[in-house]
Amino acid sequence: MRRTAISTTVLALTLLAAPATAQARTESHPPSNTPIKVTLTVQGPDGTLFKGKVRTKGHPVTTPTGGTHPCDGTNAGAHPSPVPTPTAALDDAARTHGFTWDGTWYPSFDDFLVDSIKSTPAGPSAYWNISVNNTPTPVGGCQFALNPGDAVAFTWTAL
Repeated sequence: MRRTAISTTVLALTLLAAPATAQARTESHPPSNTPIKVTLTVQGPDGTLFKGKVRTKGHPVTTPTGGTHPCDGTNAGAHPSPVPTPTAALDDAARTHGFTWDGTWYPSFDDFLVDSIKSTPAGPSAYWNISVNNTPTPVGGCQFALNPGDAVAFTWTAL
């Protein structure tokens, strides 16, 4: 129960603390859910866990802990139609390159909170921060719209 409370608090604080400038950037999303290429970097506490180009679009995502849920930008009414998202890009990279990730689904946020990537857990003293083009996302990873060529990063971050 303690981990759930901490995870929920971290997710809420992360979403609230993100700079307002990033929110305006989400307005220029692709008009459709056409697959795009982005660069994805996963930075763990001891170095880079993954870096590469990923072809992605918004799609349902399944995690062992969270189950199956949409991850296509329509989450929480963020966008009127499906778009590519950071968490969908992480999911596509994991399937294509043979690594695992897990996330807890929070219905109140209509989004996942990433718990682990490549067996590297967030834990009670760290979380996986999501940024696009070096700016933390102001919304969850299933709500933020990506554009072709974006640089997406999931970074292990100590509290």
